[in-house]
Amino acid sequence: MSGFRRGVRLGIDVGRARVGVARCDPDGLLATPVETVKRDVGAVARVAALAEEYSAAEILVGLPLNLRGEDTASTADARDFAAAVAAASAVPVRLVDERLSTVSAHAALRDSGRSQRSSRSIVDQVAAVVLLQQALDVEKSTGRPPGTPVHQEPA
Repeated sequence: MSGFRRGVRLGIDVGRARVGVARCDPDGLLATPVETVKRDVGAVARVAALAEEYSAAEILVGLPLNLRGEDTASTADARDFAAAVAAASAVPVRLVDERLSTVSAHAALRDSGRSQRSSRSIVDQVAAVVLLQQALDVEKSTGRPPGTPVHQEPA
C-alpha cells in the first residue's frame, strides 16, 4: 500500500504494574516483543531510551477504551503516560485504540498452552505486539496513520 509510512514503530501497552513494549521492522511487516518494563519512576525514561535504541519513527501507546469506545479507569493513566513519553522523547507519540489487545494476548498465550501464572511476565509484551500489529494493519488498509497524535507539552 502506497500510504504506508516506513519506519520502526514501538507499541506500548500501559499497565498499572508493567509496561509491555513491542517493535516492528521498518516495513511494518511483523511486530515482535521487546521487553516488559516495570511501572515505576524510570518507566517513561526506559521507553524513551528504547525508542532511541531502535531508531523508532513513532511510538504507539495503547488507549484502553471499553467496548462502546468510552473511557475507562485506565484511559486517563494511558493518556498521562503517553504525554510523559512525548515530553521525554523527540519521537512522535500516537494513542491507538487497544480494545481487546490484552484479552487477545491472554487468549493466544492460553491457546499456546501457557497458564495465566506463567504468562504474567510476558502478557504485557504480547498485548503490545497485538496492539502494534492492529495499528500497522489499519494504516496499511486505510493509508492513514492510526490513532491520534499526542501533542508535546512545552517543558
